[in-house]
Amino acid sequence: MTDLAPHLPGLLVAYGILCLGLLSPGPNVLAIIGTSMERGRAEGLALAAGVSFGSFLWSLVAVTGFVAILTLWAGAMTILKIVGAAYLLWLAWGAFRSAARRVEVDARAVTAPSLQAYGARGLIVQMTNPKAAIYWVATTAVAIGPDTPTAIKVALVLGCSSLSLAGHTTYALAFSTRAAVAAYAKGRRVVQASIGTFFTYAAYRLATERV
Repeated sequence: MTDLAPHLPGLLVAYGILCLGLLSPGPNVLAIIGTSMERGRAEGLALAAGVSFGSFLWSLVAVTGFVAILTLWAGAMTILKIVGAAYLLWLAWGAFRSAARRVEVDARAVTAPSLQAYGARGLIVQMTNPKAAIYWVATTAVAIGPDTPTAIKVALVLGCSSLSLAGHTTYALAFSTRAAVAAYAKGRRVVQASIGTFFTYAAYRLATERV
């Protein structure tokens, strides 16, 4: 335990960075919120699980050093940016189509993708965001150094993954309540148009901003 003590402050700071990141909604959180209100709790939780698994993969890659290498190769980052922007535009198109419908069908009564598909969607949103690579490099740099024990590295991966799962699950649960669903039913077109606008803006920023 004595060998671990000097590394604990950095680990706690890394946890804090992740918690603050969860309070700054991005495409992943917005996708969870929209899905939870429109499709239901199970679908929202499946999407949250996919996003959280993506967080686990990013943290694992960051700790093993691959993300640091990725950030040094501009070509890889460019490809990731293009793929991520294209996927965000696809999500935006779906939201705009929903907003354009005059009468909304019962989203929970029609045939919908499987829960596995929603999980895969969450994973794609998380893994095609090159900013996640930069984020994990920064987070990992706070807690990991050349002499960091394996136990701290494991604690970073498992702890951050658990916090990600808890945070994204909370969004899914909160926005699939009856009150949230009722509010969504009343303002569906505005909500979907807002989501589409956000995804379009996020795609533009992702494609044009230097990371």
